[in-house]
Amino acid sequence: MNPLFHTFFQQYRYLVNHLNDVLKEHGLYSSQWTILFVLKERGPMTLTAIWKYLNVEAPTVTRTVTRLETLGLVRREEGTDRREKIVHLTEQALALMPAVEQSVLEFERKMTVHLTDEDTIQLMELLQKMKG
Repeated sequence: MNPLFHTFFQQYRYLVNHLNDVLKEHGLYSSQWTILFVLKERGPMTLTAIWKYLNVEAPTVTRTVTRLETLGLVRREEGTDRREKIVHLTEQALALMPAVEQSVLEFERKMTVHLTDEDTIQLMELLQKMKG
């Protein structure tokens, strides 16, 4: 038996749990931060585009966006089609993101302290190759 996926999922859970601890100081969870990050990097997106990009089920994204809306971090606007909702970051989210990004980058540095820059690049390339 090849333990690759077991090891991968164990490490994934470890990282998510610790990232949630880091994000707690900002009142966020990793699933919420992921959506905020994508919107900051890519700009306003439809709910469909978000769940397809993140490879997450639509109801999960809808629930998370609803929670982010309640927190005042995103707003939904109607798209060209009334059924289509476009999600935007709010000014509150834009003001919060630098502190969140700093926390996440510090966490990332701690988690990759034993990796060289070349290791990090190789890891990212390998993960991309796994997508196919």
